[in-house]
Formats: sequence, C-alpha cells, structure tokens
Amino acid sequence: MTEKVENTKKVKIPRHDMPCQEPQVRARNFEEVALGYAQETAIEEAKRCLQCKNPKCVTGCPVSVLIPEFIKKIAEGDFQEAGNVLKVKNSLPAVCGRVCPQEAQCESKCILGIKGESVAIGRLERFAADFGMQSGKSEVVKPQSSGKRVAIIGAGPAGLACAGDLAKDGHAVTIFEALHVAGGVLMYGIPQFRLPKEIVQTEIDNLKQMGVEILTNQVVGKITSVDELMENGYDSVFIGTGAGLPYFMDIPGENLNGVYSANEFLTRTNLMKGYKFPEYATPVKVGKNVAVLGAGNVAMDSARTALRLGAENVYIIYRRSRDEMPARKEELEHAEEEGIQFRLLTNPVAIEGDERGWVKSLTCLRYELGEPDASGRRAPVAIKGSEFEIPMDTVVVAIGQGPNPLVTTSTPGLELNKRGNIVADPDTLVTSKPGVFAGGDIVTGAATVILAMGAGKKAAAGIDQYLKGK
Repeated sequence: MTEKVENTKKVKIPRHDMPCQEPQVRARNFEEVALGYAQETAIEEAKRCLQCKNPKCVTGCPVSVLIPEFIKKIAEGDFQEAGNVLKVKNSLPAVCGRVCPQEAQCESKCILGIKGESVAIGRLERFAADFGMQSGKSEVVKPQSSGKRVAIIGAGPAGLACAGDLAKDGHAVTIFEALHVAGGVLMYGIPQFRLPKEIVQTEIDNLKQMGVEILTNQVVGKITSVDELMENGYDSVFIGTGAGLPYFMDIPGENLNGVYSANEFLTRTNLMKGYKFPEYATPVKVGKNVAVLGAGNVAMDSARTALRLGAENVYIIYRRSRDEMPARKEELEHAEEEGIQFRLLTNPVAIEGDERGWVKSLTCLRYELGEPDASGRRAPVAIKGSEFEIPMDTVVVAIGQGPNPLVTTSTPGLELNKRGNIVADPDTLVTSKPGVFAGGDIVTGAATVILAMGAGKKAAAGIDQYLKGK
C-alpha cells in the first residue's frame, strides 16, 4: 500500500473521544472529570498521526515538544519511551496534557485537521506522562555541575519550567516561593477536578530529584530582595511571579460579604482544601445562588467549583455573546453539561446587600452587540430601561488579574510598562538589570500555563548563555 493511500485512510479514521465522568455525577464531586485513554485507545489514536517530515504541530507548541516522536512510540506500544521523549522538552507533561489549550496550539497546526479532525495530541501527552508516573521508572540524570547558582522567584509554571531546564544545564537552582507549597496557579487556581494536585506534586518532586531546591514561605520583596540575592552568591535571578493581583469591576457593593475575587475563591477551595471542610478548616460559603462575572477559563473553573460546593443555581454573567466567550470550547461544554446557566449579553451594575452586610441580589443590564471594537469583537451596547435584579448569595469576580507589585516595587532599576509588567527582551527575556531575567504572566499579563512555561524555557536558555559569558 502506498504512503498516499495509507495517509488517506488515516484522515478518515475518527478522532477518539476522551472518556469522562457523567455530568450529573461529576457535578457533585471533585474527582477528575476526564478519565484518560485506555492503552488500546491511545495506540489507535497515535496511529492516526501522519508522521509528517516537516511537522507543523511542533511549531504550534510553545515548549517545542517532540510531538511526532513521542506519538510514534505510543503507536509502537513503547509507552515508557514515549514519556521519556516528552520530558526532553517538557518538565511538566502530565500537567500540560490536562490544561493546555492544544486546540489553539499544536493541534491547530495538525495536517489532519485540514480535511478532518486533528490528532488528539494533548490526550496522548497526558496518557504517556501518566504511564511514566505510574510505572515509577522515569530516569533522572544529573549533569555535571557548572558551579553557577540561579535564584528563581515564584514556583509557578514559568519558574518550574525555567528550573527544569537550568538543572539540565548543570546549574544549581533555588526557587523562592511565597506560598506554603510550590506550584503557583497549578496548585491554587486550577481545580482538582481538572488538574489533580497529586499530579502537580509528582511533577514538582521530579524536579527536586534533578537537584532543584524549593524554599516555601519566602516572600521576596519582604524577607529579601532581587538585589540582595545577587549580592549573596547567586549569579542570576529569574522573576516568574505571575499575575496574582485580581481586578474588580468597581461597581457598588463589591465590599459586601459574599463577594470574592476568583483568585481568593479558588485559592480557598483548592490550595486550602475548602472543599474538604470540616476536615480542613477553610469554609467557603456559597449559598443557593452564585453569580460568576466573566467568561474565561477562570470563570468556568469558579462556576463549576461553586456547583460542587453545593450551590443550586450558578450563573455565568457575561456582557457579550457565546461567540465572544474566551474560555476553551471544552470548558464551556463541560460547564453547560453540568448545569451552569449562561446569562449572556448581561452586565452587572450593582451588588445589593441586606441589613447584615451580606449579598442578597445582583442588579444587571441587558446588552446587544454593536460594531466590532479594537479587539475585533463586537462591542456590547447597553439597552436603555433593561435593568433587572437576580436573587444572589455569592458573587465571584473573574474578569482577570494583573501583576503583584511586591517584587517589582522593591527592585530599583527594573523597567516596567504602564500596566506594571516587567519589560524584558523578547529573545532572551533579560530585563533592564544585568543578570536579572523575567518571564510568564509578570511580563505578558495573564495568559496560559503553557505560554508561561515557554517563557520559562526561553529565559533558561538566556540565563545559560549569560552564565557562560555569551
């Protein structure tokens, strides 16, 4: 059979669905929604790959994973080696296989997607990474020491990815993390039902085996500074503190009891294990009716979390239409399946409270779409006289977040843009301070886990060249 005929057959093979918990079951538990491919399914899906000589999929991956190579190993049934190939470029493959928007990255470049459905690269990545974890046979190779020391501020995706690559280069890496556990948004932001914390911890433990030192409860900007780190034995510093400062809408009632930022709401639930109250002493009161303001992935995480915490009605309040919602298609579908109610072309104008200072209702305006704005999305226009009120117990504001100024304001000479983000060279990620690099959300503003990891890897390459005098 010719290669052309064989590839034509592959185009016609349907993409294999991800098995999931049933919506009515998962909506009331915090177990992982997606169950993962069985071995036979993974092999069949991997065989759909055309093994292109010029793989476009790799160009769509921010960390340049060797996609055809690891998929080929799965197709051959060599799952352990598939995981090893993944780790050549990606320090957190089990994380990326779960939360990366592959449909907008590697899978969007897949040739199969032109006339059919792309290879399920993310699902195969998860499969191979999980197999490696469960087998316990992943090899950790420690390179010869370079004699250089690097301090990394922030143990989120950017910091962890940077640490992994620097450790492979032989540099001694110490991560300074403000919270009591490492992981950043992977631990405090993304819910257990999308990204089990045991998976994240295993990935972090692998970095420790590579020699990465992680110090927690270390608030840089208070207990020490970037300059002090450079003066006390570190040859370079990477700032990967993310975007942890929540934005609010600046509407009446945001100071009422029962109003959360998505950051606080998810941190209390995920990091502080609020969903296990009273086993863990972090109660999260939601009541019967919950409104989540926003329509991105964080908003979907907040809404689905509120449902699992016992809310009867959970609303997504968004001033644009379904087509403009920025959340991943998969997250939107999962939310709707579970019973999340979308109130579209609706914008909150005030949060009303009772005599005790608790939320009692949300006042909104109805909107219609006008002409496209600067972003290309049709601008929402308020409909006069359309004001209405919805009974509400809890409001979660999930409209984005910006850079925490703690590190930047304690670092003289560090150039910032007008939004308070660090200015870094786009090729090396070096900042205005020699030897100090930065990447991830602290530079770009809030983005995805994989883009932050890509920045961490780019910074590691820049730091490595800097330390070698190049």
